[in-house]
Amino acid sequence: MTSVTDHLAPRRAVSPFGRTATAMITPFTADGELDTDGAQQLATHLVDDGGCDALVLSGTTGEAPTTSDAEKEALLRAVVEAVGDRARITAGVGTSDTRHSVALARSAERAGAHGLLVVTPYYSRPTQEAVTQHLRTVADATGLPVMLYDIPGRTGTALSAATLLRLAAHPRIAAVKDCGNDLLKSAKVLAATGLAYYAGCDEQILPLRALGGAGCISTAANAAPRAVCAVLDAYDAGDTAEAARRQLALVPLIEAVTGTETPGTVTAKALLNHLGLPAGPVRGPLLAADAALTSRLVDALRTTLDRTADADTAVPAAVPG
Repeated sequence: MTSVTDHLAPRRAVSPFGRTATAMITPFTADGELDTDGAQQLATHLVDDGGCDALVLSGTTGEAPTTSDAEKEALLRAVVEAVGDRARITAGVGTSDTRHSVALARSAERAGAHGLLVVTPYYSRPTQEAVTQHLRTVADATGLPVMLYDIPGRTGTALSAATLLRLAAHPRIAAVKDCGNDLLKSAKVLAATGLAYYAGCDEQILPLRALGGAGCISTAANAAPRAVCAVLDAYDAGDTAEAARRQLALVPLIEAVTGTETPGTVTAKALLNHLGLPAGPVRGPLLAADAALTSRLVDALRTTLDRTADADTAVPAAVPG
């Protein structure tokens, strides 16, 4: 017998791209070349030490605009080889050119990706119908599941709720990376479709999970993966108060890493370099964090790790001075 409360039960989250994913930076050598050995080392750290069950490569944080197609493929192959048997690896393939996106999608499939992240075309600001056709064309190009990337602050074009509802009917469009900062839109699509929603903004990890989201794709997880995992661990264990405490503990780090005009790529790499993990320089037009910014980032990381209070979230256990 169905009770009244059954209709009020939370939407069951399905996580086809993993649950806790790091939007992984792309490590470079000191002279700015792709560091595949460093990428394997960092991926192994994030998965085996950090507890992440997924990685997203060649997104904004991964400096996709300034890496070549060959570098994207080499990075993907290296990471799949290192952790692909124990983590879901999603490759960013979205560009402002449909043909180029299709080519990247096919390359990623050949290289062993488990899924694709496809951003709305940027700069040209296509209509919703044009965006729909673009995303369907990329989804048709391979047999891989597709995560749509809604980030109008960078692309200039939001995915409307109506467009998301149409795209949800595609057999391979399975998820959304949500950086739209519009929880009402997210809730409407969650309520009406089977799309898996991933928080692409770290401050939305817990709110979106509470609405039935599938997980997160976190920039802050580059530096504090266990602290990010702990938010979802607590919520999924039914301890909503602890989940809230852990989400709030992340606030200093989130604000420092993604809450300013400095891109998350720059801040995440500064922290990883400070921690002795593979990162290296950023590529122009980005500029590396200076000493003052790095100091503020390190202070924020220390504060967040201190606030988590539990040793299982303190990765690394201590932040070097």
